[in-house]
Amino acid sequence: MQLAKRLTLSLACTLLSVNSFANQPVIEQAKIDTAKQLINTALESNLGYEIVESLTTEVGPRLAGSEAEKRARKWGEALGKELGFDKVSVEEFAMPFWDRGQLQISLVSPYQQELYGTALGGAAPSDKPIDAPVVYFRDVHALKNVKAGELKGKIAFVDGDILVQSQTGAGYGQANMRRRIGWQHAEYGEASALVVRSVGSDSRRFPHTGMMSKKDDQWANIPVIAVSNPDADHMRRLHELGKSLQLSLHSSSKWKGKVGSGNVVLDLIGSEKPEEIVLIGGHLDSWDLGTGAVDDGAGVAITTAAAALIAQLPERPKRTIRVVMFGAEEVGLLGAFSYALQHADTLKDHVVATESDFGARTIWRLVSNVNPDANDFIDEIAKVLSPISIVRGGSDVRGGGPDIIPLALKGVPTIRLQQNGMDYFDLHHTPDDTLDKIDSDELAQNVAAYAATIYLIADSDVELRKPAEEKASE
Repeated sequence: MQLAKRLTLSLACTLLSVNSFANQPVIEQAKIDTAKQLINTALESNLGYEIVESLTTEVGPRLAGSEAEKRARKWGEALGKELGFDKVSVEEFAMPFWDRGQLQISLVSPYQQELYGTALGGAAPSDKPIDAPVVYFRDVHALKNVKAGELKGKIAFVDGDILVQSQTGAGYGQANMRRRIGWQHAEYGEASALVVRSVGSDSRRFPHTGMMSKKDDQWANIPVIAVSNPDADHMRRLHELGKSLQLSLHSSSKWKGKVGSGNVVLDLIGSEKPEEIVLIGGHLDSWDLGTGAVDDGAGVAITTAAAALIAQLPERPKRTIRVVMFGAEEVGLLGAFSYALQHADTLKDHVVATESDFGARTIWRLVSNVNPDANDFIDEIAKVLSPISIVRGGSDVRGGGPDIIPLALKGVPTIRLQQNGMDYFDLHHTPDDTLDKIDSDELAQNVAAYAATIYLIADSDVELRKPAEEKASE
C-alpha cells in the first residue's frame, strides 16, 4: 500500500476568495486561507477511502483481543510511518477475550424454521442444545416484571420495535436496553436462555450483535441471542395468533481468559507548544460479522487522513495533533479507559478531543463543549466549514464520541463533527458492515471537515478548557 506516494496535494494552489469579518477577526485570515486550502485538497483526495479500503481488505474483521486486532495494530503502525507522522507508538493493555463461537437457532414449534441470530457479547455457552418453550415479552420493561424462578426451563424472548431511522441516532440508547440488561432479568427468572430482537433499523435478515452490560462485575451465565428483525416480526405474528412457540438453540460463545490489546498513537509534534495535544481518532477494533468498514474503519480513515493532509503543510501547527486508533472499544471502551489512565498526568494538557465513530455519511453539524469564552472561535470554524454544508450546533453538547467519554469525565474539552446517521443502524454491528456501503465523496467531505477544524484548533492559542469553577458546578 503506497498511500503516501498517491497522496496528491495542491496546497500551492491559488488562494480561495475569503469571507471578511467585521472588527478584529477571531481567526487570522492567513489561517482561514490555509484551512480552506485543506478543504479543497481533501475533497480532491482519495486518501481516506484508500485507508479504509486497506484496513477492511488487508486486515478484515477485527474482534477486540483477537489475532486480527493485533494485525490491525501492526497495520496502523506501518500506516503512520508511511504517512509521515513524527512519532508512532503502540500503548498496550490487557483485557478479557470473548469469542463468538458457533450458533444454531431455529423455531421448532408450531413448525420448523431456521432463524438468523447471533450471540451477544459476554454471553455464556449452552453446555448442550436447549430445546424449550418460549415466553414472549413485548419489550424489556415487561421482562423487568418477571418473578424469581418464573422462567425456569423456558426461553425468554424480548421483542420491541424496529429502531426508527434518525439522522442523530435518537432512540438507540432506549432500544438498546434489551440487549444490555435483558439477561439480568431473564436470569432472575431462571430462564435457560434469552433471545432478543436485534437493535437495528433494517428489515434484512442480518442480526445485530453488540456487548451486554455486567452486573456486580459479573457477565451473563446463560446464552443470549439476538435475532434479525424479520425473524422477530415473524415470532410476534405467531404469538399474536395464539401459537405456542418453541425454540432450539446451541451456542458455543464463551470467555477465553486474558489477552493483549492496545492503542495505536500517531503524533504530529507541535512547532511551538508540543506539550498541548489536540486529540482525534476512531476505534480500530470491530465486530466480527462484517469487516468493520462503517464501524469504525471509516473513523480511523477520516481522522488519519485529515492529520496526514496537515502533515503536508510547510510547517507543523503550534500544538501537537494526536491520532489515536483506540483498541477494544466495542467491548466496553477498554482502550479509551486505558488511554485516560496511562496519560492521567498529562490530560491537563489535552486541549480538545473528538472521535469519528458514527459511520461515513456526510458531516452536517459542529457541536462543542468548551470554555464559553472560546465559543466565538468555534463559531468562526463553523463559518469556514459552511461551504461544505456544515452548520453550527449547540455549544454545550457533551460527548465527543464514545472513546472520548473517559477524557471528558476528566475535564478535557470536546467537539463533535456530527455525521448523518440515517442508515447507520441498518449496518452497525451486522454482516452488512462492509466497504461497499461507503461513498468515497462523502468520506472525503468528512476528511475535509476534520482537516480544517483540527488545523485551526492546533494552530491557535485559544483556551478551550473550562474555568475550574465552572467545571466544579457541572
